[in-house]
Amino acid sequence: MSTENITISNSDKMGFLISLSTMLSAGITIVESLDSMLEDAKGNFKEVLTILKNDIQQGKRISMSLSKFPNIFDKVSVNLIKAAEEAGTLETTLKQIQINLRKDTEFIDKVKSALTYPLFIIVVFFGVFLMILIFVIPRISKIFLSLKLELPLPTKALIFLSDFILKSTTPLLVGITASAIFIFFLYKSKKRELIQLIFSLPLISSLIQKIDLTRLTRSLHMLLASGVNISYALQLVEDIVINKRIVELIAYVKENVSSGKSLASGFKKYKKYVPSLIIRVIEAGEKSGHLDKSLLETSEYLD
Repeated sequence: MSTENITISNSDKMGFLISLSTMLSAGITIVESLDSMLEDAKGNFKEVLTILKNDIQQGKRISMSLSKFPNIFDKVSVNLIKAAEEAGTLETTLKQIQINLRKDTEFIDKVKSALTYPLFIIVVFFGVFLMILIFVIPRISKIFLSLKLELPLPTKALIFLSDFILKSTTPLLVGITASAIFIFFLYKSKKRELIQLIFSLPLISSLIQKIDLTRLTRSLHMLLASGVNISYALQLVEDIVINKRIVELIAYVKENVSSGKSLASGFKKYKKYVPSLIIRVIEAGEKSGHLDKSLLETSEYLD
């Protein structure tokens, strides 16, 4: 398996970050830390640790080794770790990345919980509706037909739908199965496009937008605090957002900054998607020379 395709669970990733940070703080070397984690590691996580250990023993930097796993460590994390290696603050940065990952995970869990109940209601509704069409409507329709009553259009539609389902059970099952197989293979080949489509749905889009804004401001704060220049920082954060509007926002802000304009002026262009308070805080941070702190405050506000 190519290292580019390897993935591990968020719990393994958080465990790796906090364990490595703690052991480095205690004066344990990176190789010894990896050896310790390898004792209990399994599956892909064990493979990742083994590759990291081999690379470190060959004299490579851990940031260079981590960059082999883009599905685990994004460009922001890798560059933060690279800057931390040069500054001698690796354990602190690893802990901060772990905290950010935990916040992201907790927020996504909240989103999932918020969506689970309405989805459950929808599934139950369609299940009950299908049961009515299969078992209740046929009996009622016989009574109506025997009485020779003139039925209203909605009732006729229900009877027609019920008859269609009962008479076309096999074709419907074949169609549903074929559709499920088609969607499965489509997801495999067009995963990113399908995810974008799902994330563009009204309710989900607003939630993803908030997650992306939080990631954007938090990551920019960490990159700027680590000494990464604003233009390169904006280039890096493009890879960690999903929402189309936020991607467009970053591209516009990056162009603005490259031409000598302020970060806040770029955000103002997309004020429909960015709370005005965030724009004001960023603007104040630029004027005071404490942009990284202002970005931290905005990410905490969004949290």
